[in-house]
Amino acid sequence: MPGARLDPIDRMILAELQADGRMTNVELARRVGISAPPCLRRVRTLEEQGYLRGYHADVNSRQLGFEVQVFAMVGLNSQAEADLKAFEERCRAWPLVRECHMLNGEIDFILKCVAPDLSSFQSFLTGSLTSAPNVASVKTSLVIRCAKDSPGVPFEVLEARLAEST
Repeated sequence: MPGARLDPIDRMILAELQADGRMTNVELARRVGISAPPCLRRVRTLEEQGYLRGYHADVNSRQLGFEVQVFAMVGLNSQAEADLKAFEERCRAWPLVRECHMLNGEIDFILKCVAPDLSSFQSFLTGSLTSAPNVASVKTSLVIRCAKDSPGVPFEVLEARLAEST
């Protein structure tokens, strides 16, 4: 189990930083019960090992004028690896696409998109997405409201699984 490679202190560090990435190292060390220098060493090691990929602000998109959030389900004509990679690269270049996930089943990709308004999204949809090479179908669903938005992982589930395995 991948999480088992980390000791409990490392997992607590990750959980605390996931909840509040802005806290100082001194505060983080206090919360996990160790002194500041070893805490900083552990954080640096977690970064180097790829457990921490970055630190981001949780920006309120609606407050900034991005009133429209849409999920687009995309079907491709070809699922050859080169075609999948080409579509993924195209998604990375589209600013309105904030997330792109390849799926199994009848939908090849789901895209999370934001736009200032419906006409902006429609322009992207018809001018870029549906006309992109290899795109066979696009179905969209407009988000009415968000009931939960919890990025990261549920550390309590990881801890429970680790407790069961010991």
